[in-house]
Amino acid sequence: MTGIELSSNAFNDHSFIARRYSYEGPNVSPPLAWSGVPDDAAELLLLCEDPDAPSGTFAHWVVVGIDPHSDGVEAGHCPPGGTELVNSYGQQGWGGPHPPPGDDAHHYFFRLYALSEPCVLPDAPGAAQVHQEVERRRLADGTLVGLYQR
Repeated sequence: MTGIELSSNAFNDHSFIARRYSYEGPNVSPPLAWSGVPDDAAELLLLCEDPDAPSGTFAHWVVVGIDPHSDGVEAGHCPPGGTELVNSYGQQGWGGPHPPPGDDAHHYFFRLYALSEPCVLPDAPGAAQVHQEVERRRLADGTLVGLYQR
């Protein structure tokens, strides 16, 4: 399986995410850039999840139907061609980091998947549902990890 290079000019891999992108701040989705998407990808799917959440893995952003020929998304926007689903806050689109005060830094995994065929998910999928649905369609993926602490 090939790899997708996923990055952000707002934070480096395994570094802290600025308050601007958090739920307690302006709650703006961070900019992302990607390359290395296979030519035969039918669509891209973006998932941002926090496996450190006290109630289990928390889905902060789920976007399906992203144009496989795109190369990124600006801060505060939906990726090209994408449809933002309902996150674990119960809101459509991006919901930034908001770990409990005093917790160690939580890890926010931004995962971009290149899929062989479109992925059909419920309007408010959990992270486990996303993983299950992409597994048999995944051609390639890339991961970027951000940290946040209150």
